[in-house]
Formats: sequence, structure tokens, C-alpha cells
Amino acid sequence: MIDVLARTTLLARFQDDFTQALLATNDAVSPALATLTAQPAFAIYRNTVLKGCIDALQANYPAINRLVGEEWLRAAAEVYVRDALPALPMLLHYGTDFADFLARFEPAAELSYLPGVARLDRFWTEVHAATSEDTLIPAALTQLASGNFFRTRLQPHAATRWAWFGSAPIYTIWSRNRSDAVVDGDIDWHAEGALLTRPLDTVQWRALDRAGCAFLDTCAAGGTVTDAAQAALEAQPDADLGQLMASLLDAGAFSRLDLNA
Repeated sequence: MIDVLARTTLLARFQDDFTQALLATNDAVSPALATLTAQPAFAIYRNTVLKGCIDALQANYPAINRLVGEEWLRAAAEVYVRDALPALPMLLHYGTDFADFLARFEPAAELSYLPGVARLDRFWTEVHAATSEDTLIPAALTQLASGNFFRTRLQPHAATRWAWFGSAPIYTIWSRNRSDAVVDGDIDWHAEGALLTRPLDTVQWRALDRAGCAFLDTCAAGGTVTDAAQAALEAQPDADLGQLMASLLDAGAFSRLDLNA
């Protein structure tokens, strides 16, 4: 047992040193790996790993790429990669905290909207890769008695993501830069929210007001329809709850309803 534990510890230490060697210059690697990293083939491997990670980030954040340009994004991605190699083999999932990185990345300080845009790029990936579930249809609600409806808990769909951005039109900026379409017209600078869903296995997005975000926040926290409605009205007193519910159902934002006994 001691030998097994010792070998496991040595293997783990080697793996950690090898990972660090991928990110460090040759004069900063572990002495145990100095001979390995001095070989020309290791430099090729190191560059291949870095390029693969940078390519993945560029692919996973297309709106950011269009906003700042390939050269800027790849330079920023290289800094990010050196602190955060992939933890999973599927590079689709790489860069989960890239928005947080951009928020503290000094060259992006004057581009205050970038973290929010990156967050929506990340939402798109999460929605695309989320577990498949049935979507709640309006008929399921119309069959409930009115009293039961307000005690119902609505479960957000696994492929539903939303966010409220209180200081910038992040949704507008993101949606205009998510594709290669020509963008015309100025942007009205105001707070706004976003909703991403995947009805019929296709990622879709739409603007979402503050009431809608508050409604979904409460549903995700386990609140009843009554709780969610109250939260929506507190966030936006003039909200049309009927229209809001119809819009969320149309978007496929919920997977099921649970009656609170």
C-alpha cells in the first residue's frame, strides 16, 4: 500500500511539473524535467498546446473576437491560457471564467462591456451543450385551476440562461456581433437583459426586461409563481405579467411545473 501511494504521489507530482513546464520558460521549469524541456520536440508540443487553447477560446467567444479583432483576442487568450489550462478534454467547455478574466485584464479596462459580452458568448455555449429536456407548453398551465397555478413552481429548462446588465446594453452589443451580419445604427446606451434558450434544438436569444430576469431568478431559487410575480413587480412595477409569462413560455424557458402541496 505504501508503494502504491508513493507511486501515485510521484505521478501526481510529475503531472503537475509537466503542466507547469508547458506554461513556463525552460529556465523556470522543475529540475526533474530540465532534460525533457530542453529537447526541440518539447517546444513544438508546448506551442501546439498553447495554440490549441487559444484557438478554442477564439472559437468559443465569437462576439468578443469580432469586437476586439483576432490579434487582440489571441494576445489576451495567451495570457489567460498561461494561468488556466483546460480541465476537460472537450475544448467546447474551455474558458468558463474568461469573462471574469476580462474584467480584471488591464488592457480591457476601457472596454467595460467586454465581460458582459463574454458572459453571453459563454451562455450560448452552455445552452448549446445543455442536457435535452422536454419544454413546458402553455396547455400544461391552462389545465390548472387558478388557485393551483399561483402555488405552482416553474422549473427553468436546463438549456435556459438569462442575465440582467444594469449599466450597459450588453444584449444589443452581443447580438449585433454574434454573427457576421452588417451592423447599422447607433446603440442606445441603457440597461437591458438577455434570455437564451434552445427550443427545437436550436439556440435562440431575445431581449429580456428586468421583470423577466427577476421572475426567472425566483423560479430558479425554488419560488412559486406568486413569489416570482411579486419579484418581477418589485423589479419593474409596470411589468405586464401576462405578456411576460407568454413570452417565457414561447421561448421555451421552462421544462416542467411542480405543484406546491
